[in-house]
Amino acid sequence: MSDRLKRIADLPPEQQAIRAKCFHPSGTFVEFNEEEIEQSIPVRFEKIVAEYPHGLAVKDGDRIYSYKELNEAANRIAWAVMERFGTENEPLAVMLEHGATAIVAILGVLKAGKILVVLDAANPKRRIAGILENSGAVGVVTNTANLPLADALVETEHRVLNVDSLGCSFSTENVGLSLSPDRIAQILYTSGSTGQPKGVVWDCRLLLHHAMSAINACHFCFGDRLSLLFNPGSTAFPQSILRAVLAGAALFPFDVQYHGCADLGPWLIREKITVYRSFASTFRGFVDSLSGNEQFPDLRLIQVGGEPASKRDVERYREHFSADTLLMDLYGSTETGEIGSFFIDRHTEITENIIPVGSSSRDKEILLLDDEGKPVGPGEVGEIFVRSRYLAQGYWKDPELTREKFLQDANTGEKRTYRTGDLGRVLSGGGFVHLGRKDSLVKIRGYRIGVTEIELALLEHPGVSEAAIAAWDNEGSEKCLVAYVVSRQETPPTVSELLSFLRSKLPHYMLPSAFVFLEGLPHANGKVDRRSLPRPERVRPNLDQPYAPPASGIEQHLVQIWEESLDLRPIGIHDNFFELGGHSLAATRVISQVIKKFQLQIPLQSLFQSPTVATMAAVIAKHQGKNLGDEELASILTELETLSDEEAERLLANQSDTAS
Repeated sequence: MSDRLKRIADLPPEQQAIRAKCFHPSGTFVEFNEEEIEQSIPVRFEKIVAEYPHGLAVKDGDRIYSYKELNEAANRIAWAVMERFGTENEPLAVMLEHGATAIVAILGVLKAGKILVVLDAANPKRRIAGILENSGAVGVVTNTANLPLADALVETEHRVLNVDSLGCSFSTENVGLSLSPDRIAQILYTSGSTGQPKGVVWDCRLLLHHAMSAINACHFCFGDRLSLLFNPGSTAFPQSILRAVLAGAALFPFDVQYHGCADLGPWLIREKITVYRSFASTFRGFVDSLSGNEQFPDLRLIQVGGEPASKRDVERYREHFSADTLLMDLYGSTETGEIGSFFIDRHTEITENIIPVGSSSRDKEILLLDDEGKPVGPGEVGEIFVRSRYLAQGYWKDPELTREKFLQDANTGEKRTYRTGDLGRVLSGGGFVHLGRKDSLVKIRGYRIGVTEIELALLEHPGVSEAAIAAWDNEGSEKCLVAYVVSRQETPPTVSELLSFLRSKLPHYMLPSAFVFLEGLPHANGKVDRRSLPRPERVRPNLDQPYAPPASGIEQHLVQIWEESLDLRPIGIHDNFFELGGHSLAATRVISQVIKKFQLQIPLQSLFQSPTVATMAAVIAKHQGKNLGDEELASILTELETLSDEEAERLLANQSDTAS
């Protein structure tokens, strides 16, 4: 390795000093030895169970599991899985809500030697069905709440296992399967450049190495209380479970999308959480909900990842948390796990707006290379490559893509090199900053999105001949998706029609915020020239309904609020908010302004279910005379203003369905 690359991998003295403080003040840390990754996940987990049988493992509201009880519950599911689906190393899907039941089921599936595939029931049925078809899952583990969807997705009732119906008929003893560390443990599905979700294959060894690296770097131990804030569809969900239960720590699920960020602070204090981990956007919503008077005496570490963290995030961290709480910025990919991390305390100097990726994770070498494969120097931009023996096996059922992305090198022994497609810039003092995707993959509010998937969905519409998707930063610094469409008919389809078409095919976070209709797409070297796509104009799009001006004082005030929030003019009283490019964050801003303006005692649900000015005006007129007190007004405004991106995206998914 050249000196230039060594600077990326080396841990500078400042980082060493901060990491030396990253210990539970009273817990007893036990190092996760490297030889222990040459076993199975159940063996490691059952060792922890034997060591801390009565220790707290999971607390989900009123549901509490000791390690002994968690192991027994997982064993019941494992025995049921083996009876229903056998013991072959085959994919098996888990489709459950956020919470303790999902944790138990995931451990049970891994104990049974199956390949874990986690599904998000909130995604469109077509997308879930595509993952099931691609994975070849032998069945679905679910519960009564999701049973109708599971039954609709599989061919026979025998392929569905309802965990709510198991009772006590299955053994609580360990199943005792002999599982090789090379055995495939899970398939993680992400957006792909082909337009279809791609499955990334992780074996037991990689999962254990990933857990080992996290446990040893942050000194997770018995006595730690780790939050679980990711939803089940996130690739971080199963990994967050294992880093807790393989260390003897307690895991506390909290559904941010359901409870909201306003309740997150009190929950962290009440449950004495020691380690917080979320997307950077969720962290922003969380700290924005704080009054500044809260004390978090038990919180020792805050971890943010999934999207770049900013200098402003560090300022918020220092504003609301004590010197005993550390901040950790994480960078990684589905194919590699966590690649790098950067620890921050009150004295860490942040010179750039983007937080740097300070040093490579254990047993992973980071390389920044130019187009000729040569290392780039300080201040230069290169593509990020990761060299390690601990990478994903490849892509499920796609050997060609695996060979393209996972490069073999005879000179590095068992190590392979993965080309991330991400760009980074080397810093003069060591480390680098992550600058985003090199290709067409983009991140919108924490979601990694392959724009080709949206383009191909648009091309399925009979009225579309060409389509391209680009991400633009608007004046509010929020990135949004813009669809560029070439119509195959004289009268182009309306925006209302296209959005309705896409809602049945794509998750809510993949829906474009704006549409631009062109005579033809710009091309360069035979490919769409995305850099030449025009910035969208902030004008009213072509909708199904004609423009209708406001006819009352209430409607005039609402139109003004909507126009200012969406930066769009003119807006008619029958225009659908989401068809105007509004998303959940904009919706919360609008409703906050409405509450401030009218100060009426209106159920928030009624406002969220009013996607036009006319319907919202009717709700307001109905509640006139029912004024809010100052405390009620402040409480509602705080609730609205502190919704996180994740919560807001879930709200948008629900309201998009309502609007359509």
